[in-house]
Amino acid sequence: MSALETEAFLPATNEFLDSVLRLKPRVAAFDCDGTLWSGDLGECFFDWEFREPYVFRDGPARESLGRKWRDRYAAYKRGEVDEITMCGEMVTLHEGISEGQMMEAAIRFFDEVFTNQIFPEMRELVRRLQNDGCEVWAVSSSNEWVIRASMRHFGIPPNRILAAKVKVEKEIATDRLIRVPSGDGKPQALREVVNQPVEVAFGNSRWDAAMLAMAKHAFAVNPNPDLEALARSRGWRVYFPQGTGSKD
Repeated sequence: MSALETEAFLPATNEFLDSVLRLKPRVAAFDCDGTLWSGDLGECFFDWEFREPYVFRDGPARESLGRKWRDRYAAYKRGEVDEITMCGEMVTLHEGISEGQMMEAAIRFFDEVFTNQIFPEMRELVRRLQNDGCEVWAVSSSNEWVIRASMRHFGIPPNRILAAKVKVEKEIATDRLIRVPSGDGKPQALREVVNQPVEVAFGNSRWDAAMLAMAKHAFAVNPNPDLEALARSRGWRVYFPQGTGSKD
């Protein structure tokens, strides 16, 4: 981001950035969907891959498979399938597909469809934290392929990503889950791989509450109403990115 773009931030945004950077954190953890960008990346990719011939390429078969999984997702939205199960299934359904093909599709999707939904100040915050020597982690219940594609725009390397992931054998995805970081699974995943305390954490929904609670300093970014209420009751900083139509 150029100096000109940085100067275009509103005073409240610059104050938010400064309030984080003044903490000089050594480790930061960011939720992704709704926190680094608007919208649910995993859900949008899930819909896109059944409409575009980049993952499931056989026309009639793709349509049939798409109907099956859209029905399953509708059941999840009705509360008939739990969060962890649905997030896991949105990864395991790719059994038998090469990791190269998944990454190619994920990069195409994010670059063509989703880049304009990034919150510029959150990308700038990640950049400044990394420049200050902070170890930045991206933690998401969306599939790892699409999170890896998105993190190219934030400079976060694959070894600092904790997302929904399956075991890959001979470069082919299996149906065996390694992790689904959602709810309590987010701090659990961080504790398994990060060798020092998480000092700052950022999230937007109740599925991030446990990760925010583990950090020394918690920030509710673009929060859903339930997380906003929790954040204010616990004294966590609440910040709404520019353009979201809300005020801190």
